[in-house]
Amino acid sequence: MSTLRILVIDDEEAMRESMAAWLENSGHEVAVAESGTRALEMLDRDVHDLVLLDIKMPGMDGHELLRRIKEHYPGIMVVMITAYGSIESAVIAMKEGANDYLLKPFDPKHLMLLIEKMANQKEMMTEYRLVRDRLFELEGAGFGDLIGSSEAMQEVFKQIEEVAQADIPVLITGETGTGKELVARAIHARSIRNCGPFVAINCGALPEQLLESELFGHERGAFTGAVRTRIGRLEMADQGSLFLDEVGEISAQMQINLLRALEEKRFLRVGGSREVESDFRLICATHRDMQALVDAGRVRSDFFYRINVISIRVPPLRERPGDITLLAHHFLQQFSNEISKPTQELTPSAYRLLTRHDWPGNVRELLNVIERAVVVSRGPKIDAADLTFFGAGTEASAKAATLKEVDALHIRRTLEECDWNVSRAAEILGINRGTLTRHIKKNGLKNPH
Repeated sequence: MSTLRILVIDDEEAMRESMAAWLENSGHEVAVAESGTRALEMLDRDVHDLVLLDIKMPGMDGHELLRRIKEHYPGIMVVMITAYGSIESAVIAMKEGANDYLLKPFDPKHLMLLIEKMANQKEMMTEYRLVRDRLFELEGAGFGDLIGSSEAMQEVFKQIEEVAQADIPVLITGETGTGKELVARAIHARSIRNCGPFVAINCGALPEQLLESELFGHERGAFTGAVRTRIGRLEMADQGSLFLDEVGEISAQMQINLLRALEEKRFLRVGGSREVESDFRLICATHRDMQALVDAGRVRSDFFYRINVISIRVPPLRERPGDITLLAHHFLQQFSNEISKPTQELTPSAYRLLTRHDWPGNVRELLNVIERAVVVSRGPKIDAADLTFFGAGTEASAKAATLKEVDALHIRRTLEECDWNVSRAAEILGINRGTLTRHIKKNGLKNPH
């Protein structure tokens, strides 16, 4: 762990001197200030890596000082210190630019863990700056598979750039099929953790016991069928990003377990007795109204505050109709290349039909429509008659599909909704796992992950 130059700001002498002693004993360079005014003088005079800042102080409080630090010294990391009952104030501070927060009263070891995290973040930021130019050279200035020229999507792109390097939790909201995982991947690709893994899991596709094992891992013999030790997704995401899709579906007990792991970056595998450490960035997504779930008692407020430091809303396709033709053209080229078929063109009548549809399934539905059209069309052009909107209440399905085509599309969509969890998909389809596996092989379906 690298040495940090730390400034402790607290109006309570005993508190700031105790923190200074703990930090100095760990090898860090420490200075102290009793007020915001004094702190600004010291920041003007000396270079610091990290500020530990008490929120409640007479005169200039922590929020005002945080704003000034971020305005004049944007490279300095800031950790807010507050009493347990003021956690909402700390979350507000993180939205204003703080890197993390620490709740009073705290054990010195918790402070040391947080400082270690900040030191690691400093090292990763240094490495990030060294590879950033190369990264953009390889990836280009775009957003990968995220496509959109509309004002709504340009705002999403702007938010991605703003939050990517902050290394704080992000909650992505939006209807099913809008591309929330693509937003999460774009955040990871532009973050200081881009050299680490991006680990994703759909929390709504697994029962609670299986989800616990998937997230935390398990030891051999932890339960029936646990014939060997398994590493969980939290452990896999070390030094990278953990993406929890449909986070609103997890149980209250799982929220408690996750909250501890998020706070301490350590946890126990199921059936284990030795704590495992993992330093990851959390990115969550949901199509639900999380505040309504909090109000209904289904989501704990402390868990919600922790995962919702910054939120990004991905707009539904109907709110950005100008992007429909852009996306359709992109998918047309993509699927033509995948099946080695000459790239076709959409006729004006096909474009008109696409723009008139309300897209309840959003971008995912558009992708499916174009994919099928590329497969079933025979000529160099795709006309309105080649477009099929399953279950959309439209008269646009002028071209009949074979039973095999409908079967394959329905199975693939179900698997996608279940994050390719075959057991869960089989349950939804009303068949056993073996039968579904045979259908997957027969239709040539492949897990994209």
